Amino acid sequence: MDPEKINQLVKLLDEHGLNEIEFSEGSQTIRIKRDTPLSAQSVPMQSQPSRLNLSMTPTALPASEKAETEDNILVAPVLGTVYLAPSPGAEPFVHLGQSVKKGDTVCIIEAMKMMNHIEAHKDGIIKKRFVENGMPVQYNDSLFIIE
Repeated sequence: MDPEKINQLVKLLDEHGLNEIEFSEGSQTIRIKRDTPLSAQSVPMQSQPSRLNLSMTPTALPASEKAETEDNILVAPVLGTVYLAPSPGAEPFVHLGQSVKKGDTVCIIEAMKMMNHIEAHKDGIIKKRFVENGMPVQYNDSLFIIE
């Protein structure tokens, strides 16, 4: 995995006060975890950055998912909570088998009290949904397959 990407993840961890973050790219997964939770630290004025445990483990994809190209998978651009409809009780933005155009809203991810409309990255048909309403997602988690 690119060292610059690891630095970006560490920066994201610090900026948002997170204790742990996990990121998957291709067959590699990285989890960055603080030794001491941020809320339990007493922070002196000239503090040193807390040490981070870095571990990378390759993960094998099931044969059915290997056939699905990365181009067809719509991934979460931010971490947050997924909402499949514009409001509670409303019809979902999309259904399995539905045709979508590039730019159509397929779900919302709430991140830091901001509602981020997630748009289809290409024209196609919704073939698979990886998330449920109200489910938390991490950056780069798979949301939908659009073929």
